Amino acid sequence: MGIVNVTPDSFYGPSRATGIEEAVGRALHMVEEGADIIDLGAESTRPGSKPVGPEEQKRRLLPVLEALRGRWDGPLSIDTTRAEVARDAWRAGADIINDVGAARLDPEMAALLAHSGLPVILMHMQGVPETMQENPRYDDVVAEVRDFLLERARAAEAAGVRRERILIDPGIGFGKRLQHNLELIARLDAFRGLGYPLVVGASRKSFLGKVLDGEPPAELLEASLAVAALAAAAGVEVVRAHDVRATARVARVVAAVAAARGEGV
Repeated sequence: MGIVNVTPDSFYGPSRATGIEEAVGRALHMVEEGADIIDLGAESTRPGSKPVGPEEQKRRLLPVLEALRGRWDGPLSIDTTRAEVARDAWRAGADIINDVGAARLDPEMAALLAHSGLPVILMHMQGVPETMQENPRYDDVVAEVRDFLLERARAAEAAGVRRERILIDPGIGFGKRLQHNLELIARLDAFRGLGYPLVVGASRKSFLGKVLDGEPPAELLEASLAVAALAAAAGVEVVRAHDVRATARVARVVAAVAAARGEGV
């Protein structure tokens, strides 16, 4: 899953695209590099970010979505917590809704997902982006995130979303300290056991910089690829990445090794 942000303030500068042609060009380049899915976002959810209203999200997002839809027929994911944005994106040709709020921040989201039939990625986040890193606390991060995702998946099913349309994401970097993130990555098997396809996004996130003595996002390619390799080896279905070509090549090697062992990835 290649990341394209039509925002002025996403945490990793090279992921930002301020114009339609720039965003579409970046997305198509990612497809050439091996992206299977393109994820478009119009609201930064970096730590400390403030919410962006649905009208502004749509102003940024819909022209890019419509232009890209006219040039590529592959899966397009929309990163939003707002049902109004998801609805208009669906009508404009979106294929997946990536909701970092797990269909709980907007009371209309679950009904919209059920009505549209769109697949949804339900992600764990403690708190909201503006405050999530102020004091995240867990007694057992793996168990608590697992239980949350199972509860949200069941709530989505109860609202009418078909089970086979649900993916889950443990929310690396969203309301977690360094050790929490490392424990989640180490225990990805706990989430795969829930029976829903798993999404992992750790690309260039600040916790990796903490492992590497304070390196900034621009210096975290190798660290991001290490997590991508671990995720692929654990059988994760979707890896969200800024650096598509490198990540796709890592995944191919992991798959080749797994095949040599007689396993599937």
